[in-house]
Amino acid sequence: MKKLNLIIAFCLCFVFSNAQDKSAFVRTLFTLKGDTLPLRILYPKDFDKTKKYPLVLFLHGRGESGNDNEKQLIHGSEMFLDPNFRSNTQAVVVFPQCGSDSYWANVKINTSDKGKRNFNFQKTGKPTTAMKLLLAYIEELEDLPYLDDSRFYVGGLSMGGMGTYELLRREPKTFAAAFAICGGDNVANVRKYANKLPLWLFHGLKDDVVLSEYTINIANELKRLGADYKLNLYPNANHNSWNPAFAEPDFLSWLFSKSRK
Repeated sequence: MKKLNLIIAFCLCFVFSNAQDKSAFVRTLFTLKGDTLPLRILYPKDFDKTKKYPLVLFLHGRGESGNDNEKQLIHGSEMFLDPNFRSNTQAVVVFPQCGSDSYWANVKINTSDKGKRNFNFQKTGKPTTAMKLLLAYIEELEDLPYLDDSRFYVGGLSMGGMGTYELLRREPKTFAAAFAICGGDNVANVRKYANKLPLWLFHGLKDDVVLSEYTINIANELKRLGADYKLNLYPNANHNSWNPAFAEPDFLSWLFSKSRK
C-alpha cells in the first residue's frame, strides 16, 4: 500500500510539474480590427530587455485550433520547456492559436465520401483571418528592440506546416530558417521562397491525413531550384510524424545555427 501511495504521489508530482511548465508560456492576446489572435509566449530565463534574442514562431495543427489559448501547446512546447534547452538556449518562443473558424493557409479542402481529404493549395489570394492577424503580429515583433530580426525562425505541423509555407511565400525575407512537418503547398509557390532560407521538411510515408506526396513534391522542386533544404521521410510514421521530427538530435541546434544575412 505504501509503495502504491508513493507511485501515485510521484505521478501527481509529474503531472503537476508538467502543468507548471506549460504555465511558463505567458498568456497574451493580439487584436486587430475586432479580430483576436491568442498567444502563448515563452521568454528565456533571466530575460533582459536590453539584450537581443532569436525568435521561434510555432504554428499548430488543425486539432489545436480554438480560442482557449491552451491547446496550441499540446505538440512541440515540451521541446522548449526542456531544462537543457532552457539552460543552454536563450530565445523567445511564440505559439499563436488559429481560430476554429479560420485556417493558417489559403487552401480549399475537399472531403471524399470515404472521409479522405484533398488539399488544393492556392497560388494567390487574400490571407485568411488567422494569417492576416499573424502577419500583423509579425510586424509588431519586428519592432521589438529585444528581438534579433536576423534570427527569426518559423515552423509548424500539419495545418501549421501549410501555414509555414504560406508565411514564407508572403514574407520570404523575414525568416532565417524554417521547418515544416506533414504540411503542403502548391508547388508553383516554392520558387517564391526556395532560395531565401534553409528549410527542413518532414513527413511520414504512411500519412493518410495529409499525404506525403505533398512534401515530396515540394522537396523535388526545392532540389530542382538548387535550394538549401533537408528532407526526412519516416517509413513507419503516420500523420504524427512530428514525434520523430522533434526527436531528431540536431533539430533545434540546426534551427538556431541559422541567421539571415
